[in-house]
Amino acid sequence: MKTHKVFLTRKIPQSAIDYLKKHNIDLELNEEDRVLTKDEILRGVKGKDGLICLLTDTIDAEIMEAAGDSLKIIATYAVGYNNIDVVAATKRKLPVTNTPGVLTDTTADLAFALLMSISRKIVESDKFTRAGEFKGWGPLLQLGNDIYQKTIGIVGCGRIGSAVAERAAKGFQMKVLYSDTRRHEELEKKLNMEYCSLEKLLKESDYISIHVPLTDKTKHLIGEKELLMMKPSTYLINTSRGAVIDEQALVRVLKDKHIAGAALDVYEHEPALAPGLAELDNIIITAHIGSATIETRTKMGMIAVENLLAGLAGKVPPNCVNPEIYE
Repeated sequence: MKTHKVFLTRKIPQSAIDYLKKHNIDLELNEEDRVLTKDEILRGVKGKDGLICLLTDTIDAEIMEAAGDSLKIIATYAVGYNNIDVVAATKRKLPVTNTPGVLTDTTADLAFALLMSISRKIVESDKFTRAGEFKGWGPLLQLGNDIYQKTIGIVGCGRIGSAVAERAAKGFQMKVLYSDTRRHEELEKKLNMEYCSLEKLLKESDYISIHVPLTDKTKHLIGEKELLMMKPSTYLINTSRGAVIDEQALVRVLKDKHIAGAALDVYEHEPALAPGLAELDNIIITAHIGSATIETRTKMGMIAVENLLAGLAGKVPPNCVNPEIYE
């Protein structure tokens, strides 16, 4: 059995690494828990047969060129792959793979956790209590907003958006509006959802949860104009990609109390935050933990490894995002 050389840009769950090593893989691994520089990736991929990268790694044509003709597959440990120049990979007949499906429910759970936390002031109340400010129950102390039977707007009704809609409709009897590039009539019947324009959704929703991929069309999909369409009582939740929201505009709108609050797990220039964002008291900001459970991150690792092994064996990988290279 031929030994394949593979470069892994950052540690992933150990069970996935162990599985790789069982398949005659000569693994070069970034042992430090940090994002590599481009120069480090350029050196790491040289002469490698396979690359496993993360969403924090920008993989462009220069890196593919540095790897040389030996490179047979790029497997990303993520659902999104906008960090990879897929066009350049396709020109080189190089398969690119991702890890779809596995993190749907985990991310939907976090979206709903953020929704509940910002609405009911859970983080704010935790800080208040830890600081010794809690002097006893009071009728006007830290009043939040109900979730039950309110209206939620789902922007992007793919796997994760649909899962959030199901939690909202079945668990909290919420009215569900959704905006998408296409209708989902079966889901509409199942959850009594309403398909509508983005403008209607923004104007009527009490909660808005974003679940679109980042493309040229969705960058700054939610800008100042869209934010000002929302009701003063609306909460905005984003677990998709940071650049879908104009973060500078969001800071201004939150500072002026044009909407009730926001909860973000992703950021436009991640890990950097827009100036003023962290100082606001009507926002929750988490560290891109949408898929961060032991179970899900382990499954992601195994899927990435299976994709890689298939590509190294000359097979069509199970989750290839550019299958046209095999036509």
